[in-house]
Amino acid sequence: MELAYIPSPSRGVIHLGPIPLRGYAFCIIIGVFVAVWLGNKRWIARGGRAGTVADIAVWAVPFGLVGGRLYHVITDYELYFSEGRDWVDAFKVWEGGLGIWGAIALGAVGAWIGCRRRGIPLPAYADAIAPGIAFAQAIGRWGNWFNQELYGRETHVPWALHITSSEGGRVPGYYHPTFLYESLWCVGVGFLVIWADRRFTLGHGRAFALYVAAYCVGRGWIEYMRVDDAHHILGLRLNDWTAMIVFLLAVVYIVVSSKKRPGREEVVEPGAADDTPGGEAEAAAETDADDKAEGRDKAGDEADAKTASAETKDEAESATKKG
Repeated sequence: MELAYIPSPSRGVIHLGPIPLRGYAFCIIIGVFVAVWLGNKRWIARGGRAGTVADIAVWAVPFGLVGGRLYHVITDYELYFSEGRDWVDAFKVWEGGLGIWGAIALGAVGAWIGCRRRGIPLPAYADAIAPGIAFAQAIGRWGNWFNQELYGRETHVPWALHITSSEGGRVPGYYHPTFLYESLWCVGVGFLVIWADRRFTLGHGRAFALYVAAYCVGRGWIEYMRVDDAHHILGLRLNDWTAMIVFLLAVVYIVVSSKKRPGREEVVEPGAADDTPGGEAEAAAETDADDKAEGRDKAGDEADAKTASAETKDEAESATKKG
């Protein structure tokens, strides 16, 4: 008899009349709100305008959802296009199946479009939202709990996940809650990025690269524990290889970027400083100072002109007397 375990929800959807409320979708939506909220605070602290993060997220989030789904469908194509499968299921995002690698990759494309439209450097924006993305992933992983998916090997530890569904080839039993492991890891990654950003004043995309590298480390060992079907290369799951490659790329970027562009961007959003009360006062003070300096220069020029005119007059009078 098991004395302790993590129970699975009896169902992942609640119907409010004709409207289905799905736990997986709620976790994704809440995660997006947290990422935008925290990203907005960090963006303002870096000198950007309030609301800019949300405006760019309008581009990044849809691209990210499409990218995440595409990665999942492509890497697990047999779930949708093999014999006996219905390809229409590939569009049922609410049933689970978003690959973080595709979500980040295509989401970055959407963010780049949004940044380009506003004249904002993408690396600065990425640094601002990096910890928020980690926290969003931590929340989003609980969507897998609602769907009873992405668990690990069978176990009898006190925190084992009790799987009760037998759909989709599941075998009811007690398994490692890898969704929980990854959720906790992502929370740690978020706080790590915040600390490192304050401690080392990260800039030019290095905070985002740190998030990517740290996440890949955790994803590697968590992925190794999972028992769901996946493609293997040389004995390792495809996502393990992806994590290793992306980790190396992130580390290389941090090293190269630190040498080429040390420090942090001084301006992340052109004209944002003038929108603040302090910025307006500073701009007004600079204008007054320029006007005063211009007035002093003009007065000096007039004085010099008067002096030169007087000297010319004296010389003329002196020449007349001699004549």
